[in-house]
Amino acid sequence: MRIIPFLLVLFLVVQVNAQDPEQEKEVKVGLVLSGGGAKGMAHIGALKVIEEAGVKIDYIGGTSMGAIVGALYASGYSASQLDSIFKNINFNRLIGDVLPRGTKTFYEKEDSERYALNLPFDNFRISIPQGFSGGQNIYHELVKHLYHVKDIEDFNKLPIPFVCIATNVETGKQVKLESGYLPEAIMASGTLPSLFEPSTINGMVLIDGGVVNNYPIEEVRNMGADIIIGVDVQHGLRDRNELLSATGILLQINNFRTVKDMTEKSLMTDIYIKPDMADFSVMDFSFGDQIIQKGKTAAEEKYGELEKIALKQNQVFKQQKTITPVDSLLITRLILRGESENYTRGYVKGKLRFKLGDKTSFEKLQRGISNLAATGNFKTIRYELLSDGDGEDLILNLNETQNKTFLKIGAHYDDLYKSAAIINLTRKNMFFRDDVASFDLILGDQVRYNMQYYIDKGSYWSFGFDSRFNAFEKEINYDLIESNFPLPPEININNLNMDILDVTNQIYIQTVLQEEFAFGIGLEHKYLRYSTRTLGALADDNSTDERTYFEKSNFYSTYGTLKLDTYDDKYFPTRGLYFDGDFHFYLFSSDFNDNFKEFSIAKARMGTAFHLAKNLSLNLETEGGFKLGTSGVTTFDFVLGGYGNNLINNFTPFIGYDFLSLPGNSYVKAYGRLDLEIAPKNHLLLTANIANVDDDIFRTGEWFTTPDYSGYGIGYGLESFMGPLQMMYSWSPEGSGRFFISLGYWF
Repeated sequence: MRIIPFLLVLFLVVQVNAQDPEQEKEVKVGLVLSGGGAKGMAHIGALKVIEEAGVKIDYIGGTSMGAIVGALYASGYSASQLDSIFKNINFNRLIGDVLPRGTKTFYEKEDSERYALNLPFDNFRISIPQGFSGGQNIYHELVKHLYHVKDIEDFNKLPIPFVCIATNVETGKQVKLESGYLPEAIMASGTLPSLFEPSTINGMVLIDGGVVNNYPIEEVRNMGADIIIGVDVQHGLRDRNELLSATGILLQINNFRTVKDMTEKSLMTDIYIKPDMADFSVMDFSFGDQIIQKGKTAAEEKYGELEKIALKQNQVFKQQKTITPVDSLLITRLILRGESENYTRGYVKGKLRFKLGDKTSFEKLQRGISNLAATGNFKTIRYELLSDGDGEDLILNLNETQNKTFLKIGAHYDDLYKSAAIINLTRKNMFFRDDVASFDLILGDQVRYNMQYYIDKGSYWSFGFDSRFNAFEKEINYDLIESNFPLPPEININNLNMDILDVTNQIYIQTVLQEEFAFGIGLEHKYLRYSTRTLGALADDNSTDERTYFEKSNFYSTYGTLKLDTYDDKYFPTRGLYFDGDFHFYLFSSDFNDNFKEFSIAKARMGTAFHLAKNLSLNLETEGGFKLGTSGVTTFDFVLGGYGNNLINNFTPFIGYDFLSLPGNSYVKAYGRLDLEIAPKNHLLLTANIANVDDDIFRTGEWFTTPDYSGYGIGYGLESFMGPLQMMYSWSPEGSGRFFISLGYWF
């Protein structure tokens, strides 16, 4: 009978152990990641340590950068994968919304490389954009890296349930985002006011969630978390010595509430990881390695506590599988949402530049979206990729921008046109859908204008009209004039001051071939006036205002052009191809010099740019031109010399010689430039060119002989906010050295 009490005691012990809540209940761990811009990369370092300790995360909540890192982790990426992703991102390019030059039409390329400042100007009132950037490039990256969970609308069904916070800018209230299209949700959560334009989701205008809740601990607790691990990359209030910018003061104002909230929220956090972010700001993305290390160091201080949590979890932590990026897409349907009164479905499809039903790539899709964004006709474009059985639907949320009129400003200095300021007025949808009208007034040492009107139909035939007034003065060698124009006898001078005036009007049609080539044909009227006051002054001291005219004629021609331009930059190309071919057939003239017969001018320029090393690139080009016909007109001859990007007619830059130095009705030229980027946007340039130029060199075979002329240059280039700064010292074996300088975009 003694065994009966023993069995009763044993039964009670087993029952007690079986009902131990620590043994029965699986501990759920929630992770809270705060916002903080670049400082949010510290979350990656903390996640590395959390994984190493064996902790399995069951829920994630984040705000701003914490939402971005948290969503990527919740989708299945490991901490080491996140490290690789963030290290390969060029944040300056992403935040600045720098669209690849190849996404723009030829008209848009010229337009974007002319002005330093572009402001909306509707109703004759200048307005400031809602944000510095639309965040288009960031959105591209999010769509690409979250493609594998594109069809998960309920964020609770992600590999790790997830929630993020945004702010309704109209009400000032918090918006909890736990469903929808994941890239769009986390983009809204990270829309830092003034830096990015607000996002619109379900009719709500949303900005950065950090404005109202930068550490969503209660939301994660409500998801079912028993234990909260929090990573807080916010810093406290800064003193007066650190508040040296408007951005710093705005962040300080927002931090008043955040610092107060964190006093309570940090106490609610079971394991509170606080990296030292005192030396970093929200924009210090270039210090990514150091910031990630700071997060890792702070988490390592809690390593023992993290291990204890791992022991309480019934599940063993499993390393996430490597997510392989998917590059091939099959888009079978295009669905347009939003409102667009002035741009048709055909216009949108033409800009996307890929065929529905054909396989395409992420790169090509993003380039197509960027083509649309580059027009400036739509607010930041949000799009979704959703499976539809046979392939995928591309859903474009298009909201046409309300700004139709723009004021654009720029400034420039060079050795030919001297100082100049440009004021531009651009109007879109002036007469028709898809059209744009633009007028430049250029003030300075030489008053000029440019007027353009263009109806863009993409791969269909587009229509354009251009008008230009151009004028400059230049001291040139007397021998150049004497060989091309009749002059009074017995003039004993070395140089004379030449006034050149050009008025050009063109109407044309143009189409895009194979996405990259633009082919155009048109009609042109040109009025040319070449004159000087130098000879009048020599002839009669009392007639200094009188001009001697060498040319004063109207010319009428038809022409064709073929262009290819995939250079990544107009002024400092490091990759891409270039071709510009032009053929003009001059039919009529008012014939001031009584020497006109029908003639043609053909010319072409081609080039390539490529990397030799990481920061070293080579740009090689060759070009040439010739005249067909026996007309005595010499004002369309080629004249080489000078340094620049926007010389009119057949004036051609040639390093080592001054502007308008080497004439002839035909020429060939080869050019090469080494570009060493010694620091971001700072270039050391080594340039060489050779040429043959004279009359009829293709007929005589002289174009294939040893070059008659050569020139060399060493220079410095800077990509400034006003446009490129270019300085060069050049020389040639045949002449003396000279210095060229250019500041700002050429126009």
